[in-house]
Amino acid sequence: MTIALTGATGKFGSIVAETLLKTVPAENIVASVRNPEKAEALKARGVDVRHGDFDHPETLDTAFAGVERLLIVSADGDNDTRIRQHKAAVDAAVRAGVGFIVYTSVGEADNSSLFLAPVHRATEEFIRESGIPYAFLRNNWYLENEVGSIQAVKAGAPWLTSAGDGKVGWATRGDYAEAAAAVLAGESRESVIYELSGTPLTQAELAAVVGEVLGQEVAVQQVDDTAYAKIMAGAGVPEAALPIVVAIQAAIRDGALNIESGDLVKLLNRPLTPLSEGVRALLG
Repeated sequence: MTIALTGATGKFGSIVAETLLKTVPAENIVASVRNPEKAEALKARGVDVRHGDFDHPETLDTAFAGVERLLIVSADGDNDTRIRQHKAAVDAAVRAGVGFIVYTSVGEADNSSLFLAPVHRATEEFIRESGIPYAFLRNNWYLENEVGSIQAVKAGAPWLTSAGDGKVGWATRGDYAEAAAAVLAGESRESVIYELSGTPLTQAELAAVVGEVLGQEVAVQQVDDTAYAKIMAGAGVPEAALPIVVAIQAAIRDGALNIESGDLVKLLNRPLTPLSEGVRALLG
């Protein structure tokens, strides 16, 4: 069985690749990457490295050739670009005769108010329309997304938020990636949706975890969206990114990431990595 993954040299895909290499022969793994030179380490270990660029669909035909199970890692960029790229990847999977698609989506993508949900809704629909069996990995929020706040707290700042009592199902990127590897390495060809989430916590509860790791009391500063944007701008967040960071806080406040599910533990077949351990890793 040949397993392929896009974005194999990225932060998420590289963990998936390392996890697969523990149980899957390297010659059965295909790494589809925009820049093969960045995948020399994988190639040296026997992984079949192929050039695959979402912006050049013709390269995907070769990258996906002979592949039975394919992981499409959601791309970066603005929504329109990502939707176009994801459509190109799905279409190439159809042309190549891929037997199963695993896609990294977002929690409750079909009704989420999160700003990036439209990308995932569209991509899930592309995959459904393709007729290829699938697994949608609806990942909640990466703990790593909070590295800026965690480092600011370490430097003495309060935990800043406009999300109120909204909860988030944080888990480590590593746990989400290992879950993806488990699905890829499986043999099921039944279409399934996994809601992958840690135990939902408020901002104050996560701040308390950070404080425990640091051995200090962490103050939580609750502000409105306008004040949040102003403070983030003062902290160096680019003006173009301000609407995004504010929208994330608003979606959390609205409950978009307050998702209770045991699917992540089920796929990992072990307890989730404690958030305190993840925080320690982010603190170096």
